[in-house]
Order: sequence, then C-alpha cells, then structure tokens
Amino acid sequence: MTEKSVEITLIEPTATGLEKSIMDATGSVRNYLKIKSIHDFDSQGQGPENKIQIKAYLIGKDSITESIVSLYRPNTKKGDPRIWFKGLGTYANANDILAIISFEKELYVLNLTRLDLAKLIESAQNNPVKELVEEINVKSRLIANELLDLLQKVALRGAIPASLQADTAVGRTLETLLGIDINSSKKPDYKGIELKSFRDKRGNRKNLFAQVPDWSLSKFKSSSEILNEFGYQRGEDFKLYCTVSAIVKNSQGLKLKLNTDIGHLIETSEKTTVGDFVIWGLETLHARLLEKHNETFWISADSILIDGKEHFIYKKVEHTQKPIVSQFDILLEQGIITLDHLIKRTLSGKVVEKGPLFKIKPNALNLLFPPSQIYQLSTK
Repeated sequence: MTEKSVEITLIEPTATGLEKSIMDATGSVRNYLKIKSIHDFDSQGQGPENKIQIKAYLIGKDSITESIVSLYRPNTKKGDPRIWFKGLGTYANANDILAIISFEKELYVLNLTRLDLAKLIESAQNNPVKELVEEINVKSRLIANELLDLLQKVALRGAIPASLQADTAVGRTLETLLGIDINSSKKPDYKGIELKSFRDKRGNRKNLFAQVPDWSLSKFKSSSEILNEFGYQRGEDFKLYCTVSAIVKNSQGLKLKLNTDIGHLIETSEKTTVGDFVIWGLETLHARLLEKHNETFWISADSILIDGKEHFIYKKVEHTQKPIVSQFDILLEQGIITLDHLIKRTLSGKVVEKGPLFKIKPNALNLLFPPSQIYQLSTK
C-alpha cells in the first residue's frame, strides 16, 4: 500500500464491539480522520444530536458493499470517541485487522485478515481492491507530476535572484515563484505536498517541523522561562540559539531523553535546580510528522552570488511519502533527529520563538521514509 501511495489507518473490532455495534476511535484513527479533513472528534459535541454520518464501503475480494460510518461521542463515559460502520458485523470477525482508507471524502474498509492484498493488487484481473488502489495512486501521481512540471519550468530559468536576504530565502523565493502564499500554516504547501527547499551545502540538517512543548505537562510554562534560564547576550540580543540532542549535552548543559513507557520526549538540564523542564508527547510529535510529511518534495538549490546578490539554481528533488513513525523515536535516541531552540528577546522586551525545530541529519531521509524518488531538474 505504501508503494502505491495509499494511506491507511488500522482498527480492530472486539467481540463486545461487534455485538454492540460500537468501536473505540483510537488515537491513530482520530489523527487519520483529522489529517484527511474527514472529521475532528476534538470539536464534536456529545450526544446523538451531534453524530456525523459519512458514506462508506466495505471492500471484499470481488464485491463492494455500501455502508454508512457513524462518528460520535456518547453522553456517557466522558464522551470517548466512537466509530461504527453499518454492516460490519457480517464483514468482520472479532480481532480481525481492518484498514480504513479515505478517498474523495468517503471511507473504505478492507479486512486485512481475510484479504490477500499483495495478490489482489498485482492480479492480472480487475477486482475492487486493485481498482481502488490504482485510482488513488493515479490521483496522487497527477498532483506530484503537476508540481514537478512547475519546478522544471522554474529550473529552466537558471539563476533566480533571492526574494529576500535570510536563511529562509531559498524556500520563500521558490514559493513566491510557484504562487504559494507565505503564511504560518502547519498544513502542506501545494495541494497536500509539503515543500522543503534548502541550499545544497554538505552537512546541513533538514527541517522536519516545529512543535512547542506540552506546557501543561512541563515544569516551565513558556519559551520566555526557557530563555530566562539558559539564554545569553549576543550584541543587542538576549537569545538561546542551540541544538539539543539525546546523545550528548550541549554547551548550555541541555539534553533530550525519551521515556517511551509513558510516551514522552523530555528536555533536561544538568543544573540540579532545574532538571527536567519541558515535555513533548510522542503521540503529538508523531501526528505532526504525519501531517507535515505525508508527501514531501525536498528541493536542493545551488546558491551563487551575482553582482553581490544571492541567486538560486533549483536543481534536484527528492520525493518522499508516508514516514515510518516508529523510526522517529529511534532516530531521536540516536541523535540523528535533533531539536533546535531559536528563542530571542527583542529590544521591546517581546520574546520570539521560531522553533523548537525538529531536524534530521543530511542524507538520513532514507532512515525515516520508505524508498524515495529522485528527480533531476533541467537547468540552462
């Protein structure tokens, strides 16, 4: 499914659930539905009057059964999110593993316990599974090819003057050329595809995403407190610009550590009066990774000076899809994914935080993503 650009989330009905026509909408299911703009349980009210129903299908080896999926939060049990597909009782047994697929604002269910996906997808004969996968794959390729064509046209222009003087100029310049609005949205840049542009310099880490700590779980409650404790004066600025790793303490005595038993990434200080001071929920970081990098074009550019002004030659694209979430924690522990603080107090006294940024070492994308595709952009 990964090779065919088909995203899924998994759910497992229990015997009690099948008997009562009810399933818990687990965290992974909720995140999937939210990312796909199908449903957001967090904003849903409790009770039957707030129930949402969406068209769905139960996919068999040689059949498609129309269904309706109900998404709701009952008045009882604190409104724990629920999901149910009409007709599921005759489609699945207890503890079968089901894949849920979102496509064209409808949901499709595949019983992975009963269906031989590999055989059906590669079959010489058409079948419902193969047709669905191919339709999703074709649509995915259309958007990627459209974006690639636009990038080829940009590359053919040769050296392009930077739109501003800043570290972010390489990305801002390209987004302007593609007609993408510059904003702070966490959503992918181009029709679901994230753009990550960078100067092709050996040793530069690649930005994955920005995510503030969970202040409700943390000892410190703001970036300002972090800056006050660990910041330093540089000219007119009081700042904390540093990289934090799980391997070694940095010059500020800061280090990351993971507690996978409770699902926390913790930043700690060697100062005994401080100790552990901020926490990120690993589930939150996983969700951000999936949201930001479901599909990404990593675009490298040569930076050259012409008449004293920086110009970019966009030359190569690495196309990744569907990060392997379990690898994220491992790469954090190995120091391959690190965190950057970019906190500064301005002359007006305002504290500005451009991160924390989670970054991955150069040439390590293959450790976080399935095999990628490389496109060489034609240049003059």
